[in-house]
Order: sequence, then C-alpha cells, then structure tokens
Amino acid sequence: MTNRSRSFRVPDKPSLDGIEAKWVDAWDESGVYRFDRTKSRDEIFSIDTPPPTVSGSLHIGHAFSYTHTDLVARYQRMRGKSVFYPMGWDDNGLPTERRVQNYYGVRCDPSIPYDPDFTPPAKPDPKRQVPVSRRNFIELCERLTAEDEKVFEGVWRRMGLSVDWSHTYATIDDGSRAAAQRAFLRNLARGEAYMAEAPTLWDVTFRTAVAQAELEDRERTGAYHKVAFHRPDGTPVHIETTRPELIAACVALVAHPDDERYQDLFGGTVTSPVFGVEVPVESHWLAEPDKGSGIAMICTFGDTTDVTWWRELQLATRPIVGWDGRIISDPPPGLDSAAAREAYARLAGATVHTARERMVEMLRASGDLVGEPTPTTRPVKFYEKGDKPLEVVTTRQWYIRNGGRDADVRDRLLARGRELQWHPDHMRSRYEHWVEGLNGDWLISRQRFFGVPFPVWYPLDGDGNPRYDAPLVPDEAALPVDPSSEAPAGYTEEQRDAPGGFTGDPDIMDTWATSSLSPQIAGGWERDEDLFSRVFPMDLRPQGQDIIRTWLFSTVVRADFENGCLPWRTAAISGWILDPDRKKMSKSKGNVVTPLDLLERYSSDAIRYWAASGRLGTDTALDEGQMKVGRRLSIKILNATKFALSVAGEDAADRPEAVTQPLDRAMLAALAEVVEDATAAFEAYDHTRALERAERFFWEFCDDYLELVKARAYEEGTAESASARAALLQALSVIQRLFAPFLPFTAEEVWSWWREGSVHAAEWPQAAGVRAAAADGDPAVLEAASAVLRAVRKSKSEAKLSMRAEVERVAVRGKHVARARVAEGDIRAAGRAAALDFEESDAEELSVEVTLPPAAE
Repeated sequence: MTNRSRSFRVPDKPSLDGIEAKWVDAWDESGVYRFDRTKSRDEIFSIDTPPPTVSGSLHIGHAFSYTHTDLVARYQRMRGKSVFYPMGWDDNGLPTERRVQNYYGVRCDPSIPYDPDFTPPAKPDPKRQVPVSRRNFIELCERLTAEDEKVFEGVWRRMGLSVDWSHTYATIDDGSRAAAQRAFLRNLARGEAYMAEAPTLWDVTFRTAVAQAELEDRERTGAYHKVAFHRPDGTPVHIETTRPELIAACVALVAHPDDERYQDLFGGTVTSPVFGVEVPVESHWLAEPDKGSGIAMICTFGDTTDVTWWRELQLATRPIVGWDGRIISDPPPGLDSAAAREAYARLAGATVHTARERMVEMLRASGDLVGEPTPTTRPVKFYEKGDKPLEVVTTRQWYIRNGGRDADVRDRLLARGRELQWHPDHMRSRYEHWVEGLNGDWLISRQRFFGVPFPVWYPLDGDGNPRYDAPLVPDEAALPVDPSSEAPAGYTEEQRDAPGGFTGDPDIMDTWATSSLSPQIAGGWERDEDLFSRVFPMDLRPQGQDIIRTWLFSTVVRADFENGCLPWRTAAISGWILDPDRKKMSKSKGNVVTPLDLLERYSSDAIRYWAASGRLGTDTALDEGQMKVGRRLSIKILNATKFALSVAGEDAADRPEAVTQPLDRAMLAALAEVVEDATAAFEAYDHTRALERAERFFWEFCDDYLELVKARAYEEGTAESASARAALLQALSVIQRLFAPFLPFTAEEVWSWWREGSVHAAEWPQAAGVRAAAADGDPAVLEAASAVLRAVRKSKSEAKLSMRAEVERVAVRGKHVARARVAEGDIRAAGRAAALDFEESDAEELSVEVTLPPAAE
C-alpha cells in the first residue's frame, strides 16, 4: 500500500467477454505459475494433483473438485510459497481400452503379429471389431490418449487452473512405468508383493481379475430354490439357493455350530441331487440359522463367503465356471459316475443363466426341487465398470500386502490414517472402516493389454512349464521393460516360450498400482532426487470421497512400504456433484453434465464461484442459479472497480497515513476483520467461508461505503477527500486479492487496470497491515452509517422517489448514535438530507425516521 505514480488503463466498457483467452495466454507467457525449485522445502507447498482418467471427456464434477484444489494453490502462492502443482494423466487401464475399442473399431488379439502399416477402419463398427496385435492396439491407445490429453488441458486452462504445465506426467509414460516397476520389484524383494493361485473375483466380460476396492453391490432379481440333498438313509436335507447351477461345484453343506437342527449331521455326509456326489456337512459361525433352512451349500465358488468357508474348512476344489463365464467342458473331480457325467454334459458350455435353467429342469425331473422357485431381490457384486455379475474363479495373480491378512500391517496403516490431517475430519472414519473391513490383500494384476507390464519372466522347464517359484527380474537400471517383447538377461528372443527357455508375465498392473505412486512419480523419485527432496512428502492430497478406499489408501500403503512415512500431510476430500434432482451424477445413470457449455454461457469465474460455494466433503447440486450469481458478482467487480478508480483518480495517495476520516478508517477496520477471517478459513481448508466473508463485505462496500464517500471523494484539495481516495485504493487492492483465488480472470483483469504485475503473484493481504491503515477505526461506525443510509433509501423507494431525491430531515435515535454522528457529513450527502438530527436513547438498535418533502408524501 505504498504511494506510486500510476496510470489507469480502464476500458470504456468492461466485460467478461474474451478475458479467459487473454489471461490464459498472458499467464503462460509470463510463467506466473511456474514452480521455483530453488526454494527450500519450508518455502514450498506441494500438491499431489489427481490424474484424471483420460478416456472421454471431463464432466462438471471434475470442474468442481479441481477448482477446490486450485483455490488452495492460488492462496498458498499468494502467501509466498513456491507451489508445486503438477498435472498427471491416468491414461492406462480398462477405461482407455474400452474407448479405443469403440473409437477405432478394433480389439486386441495377442496371437496376431504386429503390422507396422496397420490403419484402423475408416468407418469403425463396435459390433464388428477388427482384431489387431497387442503392439498395434497399444499404439492406438497411445494415439488416442495423446489427443484426449490436449483436450483436457485446454479445458483446465479455460477453467483457470494455475497448474505448472511444464510438470506433467502420464501413468503410461516411461518415467511412470519405470517408477511402478521399480516399486513393485522392491515390494517383491521385501516380501510385500507375492504371487498366488487362489479364488479371484472375475469379470467375465473383460476377462480380468477385480480387486476388492473396485467392487460395488447392485440389486438384482433372482429366486430361491428349495433343493433336497440326501442323508445316507435317503432322508432329505433341504437347502435354499439362488444358484442351483453350482450344485455340480458343491463341496460341502454348512450350518451354524449352535443350530440344534443339524447337530447330528456335523461330521457326516450327504449326497448332492442329480450328480450323487458325497459331500461333508460342516459347522461354521458365518452360517445364518434364520436364513432359509439354516443350512447352505458351499460351492467353489459362488461368492466370497464360499471362499472363506473353503479356505477355513480346508475343503476340496470343484470349479465349474470358466474365465468366459460359461460352464467349463470337463466335469470337475468327484463327478465320476456315468449319470453324473451325463447330467454335467447338459450344462457344459452354457452361460451361467442357461445352466441355471437347465439345472432347474433336471431338479424337477429328479424330484429334488421342492415347490416352485421363490422370487427375491438381493445385492450382487459387480466390477464397478462391468455389466455382468462377477464370478469367482481360480487364477494365478499378483498381490501386495495391505493388512487384509496381517494384523501388524493393518494396525500400522490405521496409525498412518490417524497421523494424516483430514478435511473434513469425519472422512477419516471412511478410511478406517475400509482398512478394518479388508478381507484379503490387494490384487494388483489385470488380464488386459494397455498398462504397466509386470517386470517378470519365468524360466521354462524341459516340458515347457513355467517355474513360478523362480521368477527372473531385471536390473533397476534397465527399467522400464516389457517382458512380452524383451528377453531377460542371459536369454535370447528365440528361447521365448520354448522348453528350457523363458516366458514373459502376460499381465499388466492395475492402474491403481501406478497412480498409487503419484507423489513419487510427480516428485521425481529416483529420477530427480533434488526435486524429490524439495516436494516429498507432499503437503496436500486433494481427491473425491469415493476413492478413499482406492487411491488414498493405496498411496498410503506404497509410501509406508517404500518411504516409511505418509505421502502427504493433509487430505482434502471433495463431496459429490448431484444433479438438479439431487441424485449423484454418474455416467451409468446418464446424468453427467460436461462443463464447456456452462463455461460458454456463464464464464469460467462463474463456474468457479459455484464450485467454491461447495464445502469440502459436502455433496453439492449442480446449480445454474449459483453460476448466475457468480457471473453477476464478476461483472459487479469490473464495474465497481471502474467506478472506484474514477472516483479516486490517478493522483490519489494510497499511503495509510492519508486515511484520516472516521468512516474511512471504520471501513478499513471492517475489511481487516474480513481478511483475518478469510485467512483463517483458508488455513482450515474452508474456502467457502473465505468466499462468503469476502463477498458479503464487497456487496456492502459497493452498496453503502461507495455511496457514502462518493461526494467527499469527488472534492478537490481537502484532507477529507484525500482520505476517501486513499481508503478506496487500499480497499480495492485488498478486495481484488481476496477474490483472486476464486475469480482469477476477473481479479487479474481489474488488477491490470491500475497495478503492475499479476495479482496472482501479489502478496495475500495481511490483516495487520489493513488494521494499521485503519488506525483506531471502529467497524461499528460503518455499520451505523450504512444502517442510516439504507433506511433513507428504503423510504425513498417506498415513496417511489429517485435515490437522488432530496430529504427534508433524517432523525436518528439510539444508544449508539455517536457511531453514526461521526459520519454525519457523508450520510447527509449520500442521503441528500437537508437536516440530520441525532438523539441518544436507551435502545440498542438505531431507529431512523425520514421526513420526505411535502410533495412526495
């Protein structure tokens, strides 16, 4: 707030039109958001920015939550921090593959040789996809994601994200692949990663394993079938099942150990219907006595409870569902009789749905179906991106320990969650509930094509069988590697898949296995140690509440194992975006809105205003009314700044000592309180409170203070006039900086009219500095003067008079009339009052009586 020579550059007709393009280019050219890596760690604020999935278009939910991050970045930059604010692109994995398949009309077939001249179909047909080699498919993935990333970046720039675009990464680029493979190899060496052949949740459409964190329950209709198993003496034992097609996979019946009805059965056997297979009857506490008949069949595998029973009771394995979701051709062990094999042949090759229908027919024919199926609705587990219920199949997969089977690891990860600062704090409970509810380790392998390959080969024995117990791994210096196209050290490509040679691991890592390393990847772990030492552990992880169980938790796991610490100090969790009917937006519901049309209609700052009006952790409805308010606020800032600068004049001194009048000091004292509250709100990650305080003051500043001091400020050559002008300029400077994080384009535009440099590189206003300019100012003075002026305006409005109409007399009464009396001249001038009287009384609230001219009454 120093006096300086200046020239105002105020346009004749201020407008929001075109300012986004103007300032995006200017910011890029000036490098105002560039990270200064010469700063020490305590001078840096680093953000682990969420890498959006590049597989389509950004939606309004992205604009909402990423604005929250940008508010913090801009605030911290104005607080003097060098802000490390990179952007990543999560471009590997299933969503990208699906988009590429539909966009180009192709599908990956690893058995097809690479065609260097391959051209996608001119008219892609998603229903008749052309098979291509894995390498051709990956090239198409890379081509399309590169195009999508440019579109995404354009939207982010238009939204005003203050990202340093020289710090970007993609989860499939060389640096990310090397980091993911390096971390995996170290997990493997320490015993934190392991391979196991075990029951796995499996999506039959995409033919890939699915992790616990990617599950969702969906209500599906079905039916309970009452089916008779038989004791050795032929007496029936009735079970009720929604999956009769799995009777061939039954390995036991189970009931609760305290269930009196089945005490004599425990330790014995029964025979399955149709197939005649003898199976044991076991007891287990997970059995539910009050559900159906209280006794259930254990199949390998119908659901995750079957897996638990199978593992804990050490039962046989009798799988019948294949990776394609159909009943496998060969009958499982135990179906040895001719009748059993004949019955199984009727199911072989059928889908699960068809097999169920056929099994019901056979049960009716054998007399083992009691009554008719009873309709029911039940939750069924789906892959969150899948369309068919998951099956449980036995596969060989890679896992990383996450506390699901290790109490010590679980307790350590729970402790990490308590170390983390959560905003809002109640989100910690979601983390803890997830960790406490884990029932297995983190499955990280996927049977897909576009992703980070596992850096592992297996030697083949003389018969060509892989030796999974003796994996071959590369030196870290060789990373990244692709085992499908590179041979391990000591072998040649001619030995691939030959007896005595080697084979590459065919799988890729789950995308979360890469993005869980986003702090390390963005921060230059093992690639740029100087940078890493300055930004890690990072200060902030902003993200959505729905990926606490995936992204947040998995990142904590990887940092705990590799770095022995939290990956960041604070987590800021955004709420969900709801449609106008207050339903969660999702692509599956078809109610997702993209931001471009809204940006065109209302402006970027208007969309940011709506986003900033939503608190962290709170679900927020898409509200175009709020966007209209944001646009109106932006336009008001333009017009009010133009007016205030015209009133103050280019020669006005803005030194604190020039502010001498009580009303001016009162305004600055009130503004100091706003700065103090807004600063405290930002420090507590309550951006909404900061915006509310700044906005309320601004409207009162425009409606009341500007009107009160306008006449005095226009005077020439008086100390009273100089005080008003100095106060106006100081208030403008503070107000524009308060709005800068929220309305960056508008704030930069008005700042450029009278200040040099960027408002976004300016210092965040200090309450102490504003208070010093206010001297002994009392905010109550402004409040009292404003109350009198509002009463005068109200009287004129009710009388349908112009606000410029004269008033005969204004009488102010109350206990604190002295607060208004010190601004008597300004009130008289603004209200155009011929007489202004003050009278003390015992009333706490001021009362204002306005006498209008006789002609007006």
